[in-house]
Amino acid sequence: MESIDVNTTSGVVRGLSINVLNTCVHQFLGIPYAEPPVGALRFAKPVPLKTPKQYVIDATKLGNSCMQKADPDTTKLLPNLTYSEDCLVLNIWTPNVQNNRHRKRRRLLKSHKSRDLKPVMFYIHGGGLQTGSIFFMTAYNGSVLATHDVVIVSTNYRLGPFGYLYAGVESAPGNVGFFDQLLALKWVRENIHRFGGDKDKITIFGESAGSWSTSAHIVSPLTKGLFRRAIMQSGAHMYNKDRDVISKSEALDLAKQTARQLNCSDDDQWLQCLRGVGADHLLQTETKLETFPVLGTEYMPLSEQKAFLDHKFNSGIDLMAGITQNEGSFLSRAIDRRIEGMTVDRFQEDVLKTDHMFHGLDVQRVTDFYLKGVNRTDPVAIRWAFYDFFGDLFMKCPTYLFAKRFKTIVKHRKNVYFYLLTYVNPLAAKLLNCDPATMGVCHTMDIPFVFGLPLTLPQLFTPEDQVFSRQVMKMWTDFAKYGKPDEVWPQLLDNNVVKVRDLNPVNISRVLDDPFHAICDTFWKDYYL
Repeated sequence: MESIDVNTTSGVVRGLSINVLNTCVHQFLGIPYAEPPVGALRFAKPVPLKTPKQYVIDATKLGNSCMQKADPDTTKLLPNLTYSEDCLVLNIWTPNVQNNRHRKRRRLLKSHKSRDLKPVMFYIHGGGLQTGSIFFMTAYNGSVLATHDVVIVSTNYRLGPFGYLYAGVESAPGNVGFFDQLLALKWVRENIHRFGGDKDKITIFGESAGSWSTSAHIVSPLTKGLFRRAIMQSGAHMYNKDRDVISKSEALDLAKQTARQLNCSDDDQWLQCLRGVGADHLLQTETKLETFPVLGTEYMPLSEQKAFLDHKFNSGIDLMAGITQNEGSFLSRAIDRRIEGMTVDRFQEDVLKTDHMFHGLDVQRVTDFYLKGVNRTDPVAIRWAFYDFFGDLFMKCPTYLFAKRFKTIVKHRKNVYFYLLTYVNPLAAKLLNCDPATMGVCHTMDIPFVFGLPLTLPQLFTPEDQVFSRQVMKMWTDFAKYGKPDEVWPQLLDNNVVKVRDLNPVNISRVLDDPFHAICDTFWKDYYL
């Protein structure tokens, strides 16, 4: 492996040229894009690096992941991760950078013609805005995607209270994790040509909380013109149209409650006091299983429904979105981790618990709809019904209705596509805590195929999986290049008929007609729209 230097606004970064599937890819890990958000900068918007580093930045090794509660499964799989508030860094994989360690080569780099620059795919990781990292390299290694003649970037951003605590003041405005992503995107626009990427051909994409984030960037007034396309993999922050998950007053109360727990009870100095609390202590106050952004703020002044209603969103982009078949099986653990012994009473108790998070649910109406035709003495059947309910509410309908609303407004001016993943590899699924026999095609099951894991971990996958992954990666990267994934995928609204691509290697070209009509377009429609 040969080292390679690139001069950036952060300083000179030194990466490695690596061989990926017989293709040379240049890898840069942990490039800083902001000042460390510590001390007075905790809870504040990120600050760009004031001056370039005066030393060569070692981008050949993993950097810090952002602060989060330790997960035993992650620790087992990735024992060498380090966590710190000093974590605002990004990774780049590119097939197109020239080694500019020497001046002659540096001049060559500057002479890149725009026609030589590659489309850029900017990835935002998931984890409920509480966990995750670009250094979860088993899942998020962008090197295989980069062999498809695109530049891949992934970014860390602050999580949990560090990224989403709202204090109602300019120095702690809430949603600073989104501001981190925004600053990383601006860094990319300023520097990516040095890595052979085209700043005017950026596709942002993300899965789960990364898809929430993508939906937020689509409706935020702060991101206009910064990207050309977007891919949303399971998630949009679009829930009860009358009442968001958390209001500003509730978010402020939660922040002050956190302060009191940490003996920062002074009415005037509680925020300053919180900035002095040890990062580990601050994490211990985190009790909810998901973190949600706050609306009515600078980054998200409007709900996504209102943004569409007022036509105040980034309508000049192409969009691809999709979901997995059984989103709720894994995610419903946020409500009830018990698998055995599901009863109708417990189903209703769990719907009521879900209402405490999302609000406005009619427990009896939900019960009647999801248990219609279900054997009410069969615990397994009732459990599956709850999985369906939770997945529809949390992921499936928000993602689908966001994409459909987007397409309804932009009409033929922009391309909009939608998919449903109906296939899973059993061995890989179990590594990600999903048992296909009892959980189906879980949330996150698209990630292995999007990032080419069947090609880098062939022992876990079949030859058919490898073919399928190549097909999926080509669709994703062709969408980034051309605004459409292939010639046979119909748009979401084709002559006003909903068309959804069935992502499954058994029949890769199969199209589903209006698969969400009874659920999202009928039962849930008045809840969201």
